[in-house]
Amino acid sequence: MKRHYIPSSFLSIVLASVLALSSCVPSRQYDELQSKEKQCRDDLEKLKAENRNLTSTNADLNTRIDNLSKENQGLIKDTTNLGTAMARLNGLYNELNKSYDRLISNQEKTIAGSNAETKKLIAQLQDAQEELQKKEDTLNKTSRALSEKEQYLNELSSTLHERENKINELQSVLNKKDSAVAALKNTVNNALLGFKDNGLSVSVKNGKVYISLEERLLFQTGSTEVDKKGEEALKQLAKVLEKNSDINVMVEGHTDNVPITGGPIKDNWDLSVMRATAVVRILSSNKKVEPSQLTAAGRSEYFPIDKSNTPEARKKNRRTEIILTPKLDELLKVLGSN
Repeated sequence: MKRHYIPSSFLSIVLASVLALSSCVPSRQYDELQSKEKQCRDDLEKLKAENRNLTSTNADLNTRIDNLSKENQGLIKDTTNLGTAMARLNGLYNELNKSYDRLISNQEKTIAGSNAETKKLIAQLQDAQEELQKKEDTLNKTSRALSEKEQYLNELSSTLHERENKINELQSVLNKKDSAVAALKNTVNNALLGFKDNGLSVSVKNGKVYISLEERLLFQTGSTEVDKKGEEALKQLAKVLEKNSDINVMVEGHTDNVPITGGPIKDNWDLSVMRATAVVRILSSNKKVEPSQLTAAGRSEYFPIDKSNTPEARKKNRRTEIILTPKLDELLKVLGSN
């Protein structure tokens, strides 16, 4: 009778598979620059928000990775169990072969019983092989799913890294700009230190240096001619501007809400614009100050510091503000590369 052996190469392939499973400018352009700077800051905030969202997503993905790792550990455990089962099956297979040999050697004596036993053993062996094949297919499917998820996580991680680099680059540029603004504020403070007790203050808001000059420092009531004391202060400021050609200068005239009656000045709009223009003329009298840096604007009574209708509030509101803004070229380059 012919022997039926299962090829040992098949069992070697199965066992190997189981083991492998374990491894400054004109007003319009200045406004555009202001708008772009605001857009930049908005974009930065959006990018930060996106970064927070991506960070949150990354945290979720890390949680999913942990879960997948746990699933992988379970698969490894299942693989170990399959290895154990394989070992048992190999033992069973060997025993079956031995039994088969014994059956063959005694076939003439026990041919009737041997045939039935042989069929039973062959059926058991075939069932064991089919079970092993099913488990191998399941492991291969799980391995492919894990590989696809890993690739997806790598792509998300790469996208997050690129966004973080862009945010860091924008933050670096903004930090440089803020440092430049702080240095400019200190320079202006030092240059105008002698006028602090005469209604002059220097502050930083929204990445710009604001120099606020009360009416009493620059003008007589209702006048558009700058006083000598105010002219001296403006000339000191012009000395700072001549050394900082990369700064845009906006001069804003502000009035109180008391209407103007009679005289050559029509209204508060007229007064605020004429005062701003008078200041610009003094600043530009310094030939080293580039006129294209300067812009004169009138705000009339519509941007008060104090909205209460009191003499003290009106005194605060009668002022001239000189706004110094570093140019945004480097920041625009970063945004343009996005």
